[in-house]
Amino acid sequence: MEDTLYIVVPCYNEQEVLPETARRLSEKLAELKNQGKIGAASRIMFVNDGSKDQTWSMIGELCAQDAVFAGVNLSRNRGHQNALLAGISTAVSHADMIVSMDADLQDDIHAVDAMIDAYHEGNDVVYGVRSSRQRDTFFKRSTAQAFYRLLKLLGAEIVYNHADYRLLSRRAAEALLSFDEVNLFLRGIVPMVGFRSTTVSYERGERFAGKSKYPLGKMLTFALEGITSLSIKPIRMITIGGLFVCLVSLVMLVKAFVDYSLGNVVPGWTSVIISIWVLGGLQLFAIGIIGEYIGKTYMETKARPKFIIESVLLSEEKDGES
Repeated sequence: MEDTLYIVVPCYNEQEVLPETARRLSEKLAELKNQGKIGAASRIMFVNDGSKDQTWSMIGELCAQDAVFAGVNLSRNRGHQNALLAGISTAVSHADMIVSMDADLQDDIHAVDAMIDAYHEGNDVVYGVRSSRQRDTFFKRSTAQAFYRLLKLLGAEIVYNHADYRLLSRRAAEALLSFDEVNLFLRGIVPMVGFRSTTVSYERGERFAGKSKYPLGKMLTFALEGITSLSIKPIRMITIGGLFVCLVSLVMLVKAFVDYSLGNVVPGWTSVIISIWVLGGLQLFAIGIIGEYIGKTYMETKARPKFIIESVLLSEEKDGES
């Protein structure tokens, strides 16, 4: 008996691209079924993340037309990572393996074949990794590479050039769902799951239609989320920086006494002002970083649900809530 595959696709205002995404994915699923790689109960699960356009109504129409489609409707917008987790939590009781991908068709859907082959070879996690970034602008390419290097420097375990295109076995998905943290950065959390893993390379294409849901501001916020969710080294760096400033201050204090004893005291206004500005800036920066961690701790202690599912469309199954 072939294993069941669920492809989980988070959607936010994707009415322009959804029909083409549904067509291509349904053709891919039919192809995989005909090849005997997946079972007949395999599904494509669209997760509506509080879209303001016709995305959810279109998902409903797709589900009514073909049982191969399933839909999960969140009660409100919770962000890409939470929407993805909501889809995985819904699919895990039905699927033997789950592939997550974006709705914009930039991820090469044909890489799913290689992911399934890697799964049958005994891998519980298969990461989709971009083979190159030649289509990105210089700014996006350089900042992305700097981000991955920074995470590695801070001690985070992360797969280079991997976003959220991956395959998880059922036990890997269940292990992922056991992480209770509210501040999610899945591409950093999934490697913590462990189990046997591998990578599959693919060429990332252009967005088929619509606008990117990650402008510069959101990308910067997402990067900060990743850094502060995976590592406490920034706080340690503040401690080291504070110690360094104290040592420099001690040296300058000794120098001041020496200058005073030698009669080389020259009233200086600029040096005092510069020192005040530099130390003031360092203090504010340090307080800001500490505040980020305190804020995250505050949100975690509230233990609020990461998402609330309003309804589920899945063959003959009843709507659910999580």
